[in-house]
Amino acid sequence: MDTKKILVFSDSHGCISALKTVFEWAKKRTPPADSICAAAFLGDGISDIQPAANATGFFCDWKLVSGNNDYEVSIPSASYFDFAENRFFMCHGHRHSLYGGYHTLVAAAHNVGANVALFGHSHIPYHKTVNGIHLINPGSVARPRSRIGATFAIIECIEGEQPNPEFWEIAERGSIRKVKI
Repeated sequence: MDTKKILVFSDSHGCISALKTVFEWAKKRTPPADSICAAAFLGDGISDIQPAANATGFFCDWKLVSGNNDYEVSIPSASYFDFAENRFFMCHGHRHSLYGGYHTLVAAAHNVGANVALFGHSHIPYHKTVNGIHLINPGSVARPRSRIGATFAIIECIEGEQPNPEFWEIAERGSIRKVKI
């Protein structure tokens, strides 16, 4: 069975050191079947990615959207892509009425034929399936607003199965541990 993994992170807000910690960890994932094939950044800190990637040597197939705090960039605030038999809709979330529920986000994902909607903005990790759409927010790698702390996600996509998100916390002194949300 073919397995692919995608790193999903958001809201670095200028904290390149947090991204470097995540990228170093992702780069060291072993065995090779556990490696990261792509990375999706969901906005608010888009200018942090290149310096962190250069410093760590972590390069992959990047999927990027801008957030409400990404200024003077020509990257859209929403997009979609196909990955491992899934269609992913991705956005920062500030234009999808997240605080009033997820109806607008679910509709946007449906409109592009996606079965997964990735979003940031709230800085709170989240996963729920609504009307057949997996809603996944990785939280924030730098400015968490949850009791868990700074988080990101890895989504495992196994051929013929539903996408499986795992959430990870950047703990004290840069260690990374798996968490339940």
